[in-house]
Amino acid sequence: MMPLSFANPGEENIIRKIGGSAEVKKHLENLGFVVGGTAVVITSMAGNVIVKVKESRVAINEDMARKIMI
Repeated sequence: MMPLSFANPGEENIIRKIGGSAEVKKHLENLGFVVGGTAVVITSMAGNVIVKVKESRVAINEDMARKIMI
């Protein structure tokens, strides 16, 4: 497993685990990041990433991307 922040752009990744506090997990879940779901990194700039998840594009910062394990 590795954090989403290290994923290669364009590759489809399966979310294995989501870390952080209960509040952070709930926030990521509301954005569409759920265990077993897929996430595709569109672009990455200085650790911040734009991710395609559930047919939507979501921008998350490096801290959040590190909590999502693929």
